[in-house]
Amino acid sequence: MSAIRFGTDGWRDVIAENYTFANVRRVAQAYADYLKDQGAGQVVVGYDARFLSDRFARTAAEVLAASGLFARLAGRITPTPVTSFAVVYYGADGGVMITASHNPPEYNGFKLKGAYGGSATPAMVAEVERRLDRTPPERFREGEHRLETFNVQRAYFEHLGGLLDLEALKDHSGVLYHDAMGGAGGGWVSGLARHLGLKVEVRDLHAVPHPLFYGVSPEPIPKNLGTLTALMRNEEGLTFAAVTDGDADRIGAVLAGGTYFNSHQIFAVLLKHLHRKGLRGRVVKTFSVSKVIDLLAEKLGLPVLTTPIGFKYITDEFLKGDVLIGGEESGGIGVAGHLPERDGILNAWLLLESVAVTGKSLAEQFAEIEREVGFKHAFDRLDLRLADLAAKERAMAELTEPRPLAGRKVTAVENLDGYKWHLGENAWVLFRPSGTEPVLRIYAEAEDPETVARILSEARELIGL
Repeated sequence: MSAIRFGTDGWRDVIAENYTFANVRRVAQAYADYLKDQGAGQVVVGYDARFLSDRFARTAAEVLAASGLFARLAGRITPTPVTSFAVVYYGADGGVMITASHNPPEYNGFKLKGAYGGSATPAMVAEVERRLDRTPPERFREGEHRLETFNVQRAYFEHLGGLLDLEALKDHSGVLYHDAMGGAGGGWVSGLARHLGLKVEVRDLHAVPHPLFYGVSPEPIPKNLGTLTALMRNEEGLTFAAVTDGDADRIGAVLAGGTYFNSHQIFAVLLKHLHRKGLRGRVVKTFSVSKVIDLLAEKLGLPVLTTPIGFKYITDEFLKGDVLIGGEESGGIGVAGHLPERDGILNAWLLLESVAVTGKSLAEQFAEIEREVGFKHAFDRLDLRLADLAAKERAMAELTEPRPLAGRKVTAVENLDGYKWHLGENAWVLFRPSGTEPVLRIYAEAEDPETVARILSEARELIGL
């Protein structure tokens, strides 16, 4: 049988190549065996807008139901954070989300969710992997096994309303764009505005689900946001634009005027905003997140923990307690009071709330943070597609000995997840292979865009790509 490899957030693979109905059944049975061994009785299954996601979800739900679990299957395309919310809302013992998140359209995936409504922890993932092919997939029989559909939109909206400062938001006017990128989040940001009776005008872009995501990978980074950037550059009276990825758990932003507001900037603004609201706790960041977060947390008197890349590591910390905010470079951010889960829909509203409370734009808020921490932030990354998975290993083997970049000596090396070379003055470069694709990612942060560009260019030459 074909190999199934679990990455940072479950299993992802190319549709019809290795992501097949037969393999979905194998993974679903492994998860069913794990849940049954824990004495579980109920599981939730959601799915995104990708090709055949509804049928893959139905297949997974049938295997889970045939294994003796009460399976609740989403009755429509549903964002990942809503599926996670459904797990908690119904008191289920776990969940499945059929999605490949931000990956290109040819991919699909199988995310695992714990009973707490968040990513499966590394220990849980390992247990599911261990049970792969332990037993053959059970066969579903209509009327004999329990499988029902669900819709928790209203309950989810009520929950988010309880987390937001509705007094600050109720009189805020202006225009908020939401680009769903053809993914599962289409209509959910504007739907919350209608549900809560807010005045702000939410304009939807790419809200109709599209299995090819309108010709781009559904990742909220500049190269995929050409249409939105043009709109933001040419229209008047705009606040900002929120962007959610393929399954709406990650967030990006574009400012009025068309400037991209990256995930590190979003993380920093949300951190300071939550602190302003009187919330306290640990700040958890993955290995590729900006030094600005460390410096800001220190200014606010909050402890910082750095984890390997993958939200499952942040979930682990949320479950230990006392976490204010946890986030990734990819735009996945979880906050206190909600689920131990990324939620691009909630975070879009928290960003708007920060504008309403302070009376300052996102750009103005981040400029204040830069002045407070004494560091001007610039960041970029390269995603280098390689011939195959073996090529990733060969490229990483070339990086065991650090070398100067952009005229700067390497002052320290960390290998928590990939190789991070510190280049002094809060600058750094990180080389890390993707866990799910034949891609090598190079991340860099420095005090200006020119230095970042030079670091990335020389880093690319270093590995011969």
